[in-house]
Amino acid sequence: MHALWNKVSRAEKRSSKDKDLPRQTTPCSCEKETRDSSQTEREETTIAPISARTDDAETAIEEAELAPPPDGGARAWVQVLMSHLVVFNTWGYINSFGAFQTYYMKQLGHPPSDIAWVGSVQIFLLFFIGAFSGRATDAGFFHTTTSIGSVILVVGIFMTSLATRYWHLFLAQGVCIGIGNGLLFCPTVAVVATYFTKRRSLALGLAACGSATGGMVIPAMVRQLLPQIGFPWTVRVLGLLTLVLLTITNICSRTRLPPRRTGPLIEWAAFKENPYTLFVIGCFLTLMGLFIAFYYVTSFGRDVLHLSQEQSVNMLLMMNGMGVAGRLLPNHFGADGFLGPLNTMIPFVFCSAFLLFSWTAVHTTTGLLIFSLVYGFFASGIQSLFPATCSSLTTDLKKAGVRMGMIFSIVAFACLIGPPIAGALIQLDHGGYLNAQVFGGSVMVAGASVLCLARVAKTGWKLKVRA
Repeated sequence: MHALWNKVSRAEKRSSKDKDLPRQTTPCSCEKETRDSSQTEREETTIAPISARTDDAETAIEEAELAPPPDGGARAWVQVLMSHLVVFNTWGYINSFGAFQTYYMKQLGHPPSDIAWVGSVQIFLLFFIGAFSGRATDAGFFHTTTSIGSVILVVGIFMTSLATRYWHLFLAQGVCIGIGNGLLFCPTVAVVATYFTKRRSLALGLAACGSATGGMVIPAMVRQLLPQIGFPWTVRVLGLLTLVLLTITNICSRTRLPPRRTGPLIEWAAFKENPYTLFVIGCFLTLMGLFIAFYYVTSFGRDVLHLSQEQSVNMLLMMNGMGVAGRLLPNHFGADGFLGPLNTMIPFVFCSAFLLFSWTAVHTTTGLLIFSLVYGFFASGIQSLFPATCSSLTTDLKKAGVRMGMIFSIVAFACLIGPPIAGALIQLDHGGYLNAQVFGGSVMVAGASVLCLARVAKTGWKLKVRA
């Protein structure tokens, strides 16, 4: 019993000693916890400045995107000048096609509808490629797009100087120059629109005046040089002029907004907006008849009024010359004023349609001169108000290139079929122009009517509302 008692006492003493001893931890676990805590502290101190810098950068980008356009200033007006030079070399050639139309019909022996396809394809490609070049501009490839377009345009002009057959001319002046125009025109117009708000229509009107200056300079050069140095060297001189001007534009052109690389090529949601959709339809019908007079006024003067080549080209010069006033006055006093671009464009389309109907009553040189001057004013006003109105229907400036490119691509088909249809009607009428004149006036009346519906969809039936 005594031995058993001693064992129990020793066991109780060991138990009491275990309770009195402090709890032991392994050295490795302590070091691990220390390292983890210190590493966490370092990560927190490292990540904090990086995240702060990232937030600052994102805030700066958002502020740059949301900053209002300067609406003026040296840089903005320089972009207007550069766009003017681009339009000079794109629409200037298109509005001057009437000077070539008469020469091609005489030298190649093809009917008016065949020759008209060359100019129509040129306009078609200028507008149609706008959907792709406009999206490329929004994605940050403005300079790449315009540089490639400049090269293709200059090559097309010089290849036109070598053309001796109809298919040579179609590929060089129609296809090649048309592709170059498409890569140049839409990006420059879209960039100008991002620099202005209140004076946007005026800026776009000044840029569009390049069509008038080009439409005066190019036919005048053709009229003076063609009898002296012949067709090939006349076109080469035009090509050299284009090379110099486009070199300047590629050096001085600058974009304002940061790239938007994630946007779609086509913004289908835009067609859910009734004002935009009706505006597209109205412009399609309007542009189908708009260029008929520009293409056939010279041949009308020569074939119907029996004018000389120089006198008939002078009619085209007068028509293009009125484009300066037609592009500036309605944009400055109407589109940027109390009316708005759409309210200004609608009466201009109606007046142009009325003038095409009035063309049927022209039987004298004086009458044709008056028609050329007045029609040149209203038709050029439509050409400048068209992109200005399109940009006014776009609230998000970052989508300006895409939406403008979309409408350009749609109306391209109207420009493709309009002049050749008029040429076919002239041929069916055995050289008479009545059917072509009535066709042009009718489609423009239809276009003006749809534009009125677009105005109602945007503002309702209220008359005294800016739109």
